[in-house]
Amino acid sequence: MSLTSTTSSGLGTGNIIGITILVVAFVFGFPGNLFVVWTIIFRITRRSVTCLMVLNLSIADALLLLTAPLFLRFLAAGTWEFGPVVCKLIHYLGCVNMYASIFLICIMSLDRYVAVNWPLISQQLRTKKSMMKILLGLWSLAFLFAIPMLFYRKDLQPYLHKGLTIYICMPYHPSSNHKIFQYLMESISAFFLPFILIVFCYTNVGRKLQDARFKKKQRTSRLILIIVVAFTVFWLPYHIVNMMQVSGILNNSTRILKAAETMKPNVTAFAFLSSSINPILYVFAGSSFIRSAGVNFMAKLFVASNSDGSSRGFSRATKISRNDSVEMTKIPDTNSIKDKTCGKPMLS
Repeated sequence: MSLTSTTSSGLGTGNIIGITILVVAFVFGFPGNLFVVWTIIFRITRRSVTCLMVLNLSIADALLLLTAPLFLRFLAAGTWEFGPVVCKLIHYLGCVNMYASIFLICIMSLDRYVAVNWPLISQQLRTKKSMMKILLGLWSLAFLFAIPMLFYRKDLQPYLHKGLTIYICMPYHPSSNHKIFQYLMESISAFFLPFILIVFCYTNVGRKLQDARFKKKQRTSRLILIIVVAFTVFWLPYHIVNMMQVSGILNNSTRILKAAETMKPNVTAFAFLSSSINPILYVFAGSSFIRSAGVNFMAKLFVASNSDGSSRGFSRATKISRNDSVEMTKIPDTNSIKDKTCGKPMLS
């Protein structure tokens, strides 16, 4: 994941596009994710397993967006001003949070899949203790998968440009095979495999929701579709460019490599929008609660989503499919859940 390139073109059209995208992502996404974190920590007294996943996703997205100002400065100034250590560290941390965000979306997708298909088993397995272990493993994998970025980011390389010394934080690969390894690893582990998993889970969830005749099935299905489409729209261009770079290397095509190098900063900036979209979707889903609950609307949303699409719906579906062999008493009635209990968001 890189917003820097081997050359500096000044504040050209490409840089302006990248700056615009990053500004939009940061302005909407960073405070939005902080608001989600604040809501879960300070406005919800009994945090569920789902709350832990949403909290970690918002933290990962916020940390990724926190790197945006440094990249904005680089794109605006045309030179890297923060030194070689920050050069390596900022790209590494950006990569860590890219993986963490995507892995969390996968975990949330699997959670929805299991909850819809095996609600009783899901409730037995979905404990805070087990989720803490999963989250620890997830973050460990994210830090591990991002390690190549430390080795593939070279120390600052100064050169003269119109009489000025320009510093660039450069990608560095000892050989073409290292380039192929990095780009394929990123695209396979951070997009293609997660995308297949997400589509499988939510396609199944959509069918189950329709079969169970959920009260809010249309709204839930629409929001699920938005999640999948947003994931694809914001990350697909970045990984297409990765594949262009692999193709250019394998075919020894200077034209493809040059086009990919030109596009890479902008598609990377575009991918930052993925970290800003979730809070916007939460606001969209919870708009009916804003007038009545004010700043607490997101806590209300989590409870209402749980009531619409999890416990009561799963109980109803289980009773239908098992001919009343499973009693609703085995699954808590969400009418008794207090407003400050975090349920299962429709968007996760």
